[in-house]
Amino acid sequence: MSQKKDAARQHRHVRVRAKVIGTESRPRLNIYRSLTNIYAQIIDDALGKTLVSASTIDKEVATQIAGKNKIEAAKIVGQIVAQRAKTAGVNQVVFDRGGYRYHGRVAAVAEGAREAGLEF
Repeated sequence: MSQKKDAARQHRHVRVRAKVIGTESRPRLNIYRSLTNIYAQIIDDALGKTLVSASTIDKEVATQIAGKNKIEAAKIVGQIVAQRAKTAGVNQVVFDRGGYRYHGRVAAVAEGAREAGLEF
């Protein structure tokens, strides 16, 4: 990604983050997308801590995504982060798309998390 595009994405992310705040009852589901991998974290902004996370580089996830395309892998990451959140006692989140368009892999993570039972 060029520096200009990344700076524009970071600017959009700051604008979105001014409105999207994770609380103890409704933490924030944050997405980061690189060219090869996708990362999802559930963050409590009041404490400043990551509660759970999942990504395509996790060993548990890597075995499940072998032979799948990026969108299918992103959906699996969404399902796994939702399962981990449920075990941590989180049922509702607020979605932070990280300055990316709600399309493709970002939408697939959200769809996978919703299918696994997260509400947002």
